[in-house]
Amino acid sequence: MNLTWFLRMAKWARKRPSILQLKIVLTVVAIAAAIYGLDHFGLLPDWARMEREPKFPK
Repeated sequence: MNLTWFLRMAKWARKRPSILQLKIVLTVVAIAAAIYGLDHFGLLPDWARMEREPKFPK
């Protein structure tokens, strides 16, 4: 961790985010986790899958 993250944590400790911000963040994390889980267990429909895997440099 660098100094920027420690400053951000200190800022959040002094002035915590609102309940609405927490609900939004938790909703986004839950949606991402649900999509990952569906993909991991092979439950995503065919239209939501990529036709070919992306090419990454080796």
